[in-house]
Amino acid sequence: MQDKLQVIEQRYDELEKKLSDPKMMEQREEWQKMSKELSSIAPIVELSRRLKNVNQEINEAEEMLKENEDAEMNEYLRSEIESLQHEQEKLEGELKEHLLPKDPYDEKNVFIEIRAGTGGEEAALFAADLLKMYSRFAEQHNYKAEIIDSHPTDIGGFKEVILGIEGKGAYSRLKFESGVHRVQRIPSTESGGRIHTSAATVAVMPEVEDVEVEINQQDLRIDTFCATGPGGQSVNTTQSAIRVTHLPTGLVVSCQDEKSQLQNKEKALRILRSRLLDKYISEQTAEQAEARRTMVGSGDRSERIRTYNFPQNRVTDHRIGLTLHKLELVLNGELDEIIDELIANERAEQLKEAEG
Repeated sequence: MQDKLQVIEQRYDELEKKLSDPKMMEQREEWQKMSKELSSIAPIVELSRRLKNVNQEINEAEEMLKENEDAEMNEYLRSEIESLQHEQEKLEGELKEHLLPKDPYDEKNVFIEIRAGTGGEEAALFAADLLKMYSRFAEQHNYKAEIIDSHPTDIGGFKEVILGIEGKGAYSRLKFESGVHRVQRIPSTESGGRIHTSAATVAVMPEVEDVEVEINQQDLRIDTFCATGPGGQSVNTTQSAIRVTHLPTGLVVSCQDEKSQLQNKEKALRILRSRLLDKYISEQTAEQAEARRTMVGSGDRSERIRTYNFPQNRVTDHRIGLTLHKLELVLNGELDEIIDELIANERAEQLKEAEG
């Protein structure tokens, strides 16, 4: 750890020196890049310097304890050393956390794809509940939420819906939502009062720029068609809806929510870039699947991650064994308690790995 900290401190001093040069201001892009790097490593440097001071104070107090013969003074020194050692332990723990590898996509905007799974119309209604949950969550965090594409059903559900959420750190907060969400409740259409179990699959993908995921236009097949509404009825007579097929991978994205063909195409390409990145990340991490299975961030979409039980007013996250009896609040977007626990669990797993 000490070697890492030394390299980071040297880089910090180097950046400070460069940024204080007036000529650097003329290179705006480079200046912004370096400023961002400086602010990202500043907390580590501050902790490292505080730790050095604490270590020095412990050494000085121990030296004084060796040389001093006053009983009262020695008692004070022992108490001081104990207090400093507690601080030393705390600072070392914080530094270890700061030095854990960062997810490069944490600060990105996200696309959340929600698909109705087993359960027919009830699953489609649950997909609509999840859409509302994530939209409310975005609102509470001052993120901007927008439906990118949707395939509604006749009674207010969704076969599939894609929600775009813009805001700093949106991906870092929502990336653990990927997986199968299950609901247990009595459907409004159920006359016998029996509890039904339905499911929806959620996929969370970071939104990336075209410079990060380059798409060759020759690899695309673009088809146009008339947009449809619930039940498949046509909602307009113009060919404004777009279907983009990425030929090398077979990935298909369709978009019909905008009236303009160009806007639908732009949205479809945004989603395609994210899906391509998502595919690449999945392939890169496949060989580590065994290790990742123990971590909450594995994003395995076949994995049942959470159950929403209406009769018991209960939400259970199966990955960390967390149960909350406040279903209505969670479905109203109050996800922070669950998300904070998931993040803490992932950090604990990463620390275990780093130390093991």
